[in-house]
Amino acid sequence: MNQRYVHALRAPVARLWVMAAALVVANAVIAPDLLHGTRVTAMANLLAPLALAALAGVPSVLSGGGGLDLSVGPALGFVNVVTVAVLAEHGILSAWLGIPLCVLLGALVGAVNGLLVAYGRLQPIVATLGTFLVLSGLALVVLPQPRGGAPRWASFLADGSLGGYLPHILILPAGVLVLWAGLRRLGLVRLVTAVGSDQRAAYTSGVHVPVVRLGAYTLGGVFAGLAGIALTALTDSADPTAGKQYTLMAIAAVALGGNALSGGRGGMLGPLLGAVVLFLIQLLLSSAQVSSLWIQVVYGVILLVALCLNSAPRSGRRPRVTAAQGV
Repeated sequence: MNQRYVHALRAPVARLWVMAAALVVANAVIAPDLLHGTRVTAMANLLAPLALAALAGVPSVLSGGGGLDLSVGPALGFVNVVTVAVLAEHGILSAWLGIPLCVLLGALVGAVNGLLVAYGRLQPIVATLGTFLVLSGLALVVLPQPRGGAPRWASFLADGSLGGYLPHILILPAGVLVLWAGLRRLGLVRLVTAVGSDQRAAYTSGVHVPVVRLGAYTLGGVFAGLAGIALTALTDSADPTAGKQYTLMAIAAVALGGNALSGGRGGMLGPLLGAVVLFLIQLLLSSAQVSSLWIQVVYGVILLVALCLNSAPRSGRRPRVTAAQGV
């Protein structure tokens, strides 16, 4: 029984549940009002952009080829800038029009990445680094200085809650999970995973690999667009440099969630929990008045540890797979 318990804790999602529970307790000890209604809403607003940025990085990673999307942070930052400096500036204040346009903009960024990777045959890190630089520059061109004036629907997402305990902002990550579940039922997630596991085998099975990979990056762009909406709701303003900080955290959350950065293995729940753990760690360090300079160090250490934990089970399975093939 003890061996089963230890084995279960080795699973990334199980480890993250335990870590999250421990961090909630630790934060509650330092800040007893942690679960107060208004505090829950504030924490949800802070968590939502990070959680959505982590989810935005999942489709490209699953599609393989070392599909780390470095442009997630600038993409959500650019959506934030366009929402305030373009849409609100030109009187596009309706949520029914503004939110779809933000999602469409994110999808466009993702599609550009997908075209560069799937059809331009660029390495994902190289392609998305180029997009990172382009979006960072465009954000400064569109809005050189931070500016307020976000649409009213952003305040609705940030301030509202159902029953005083279920913040409206959680609609966005919940929508991502529902969409992902629908795509899984349709078999589209399985195609992405198959391409990430073995591109050649997927191709010989009749899978159109470039189209699947393009779709994966576009879907990640959609999620990045939602992350930009969450950032706008959080700040109620626009900052051309605010999105960059989410790139490293999103990658760390994906790795911490057990997704193989080489592709073909993973899901959404792990990275989402990884984002929650990273947020709780940041909250704990802030409550303990630890210098913010150490937070990036902690993220880097967590990323390295997550990569080591992810690689250990795979290396442990190789001898058995080889033996089975030999038989």
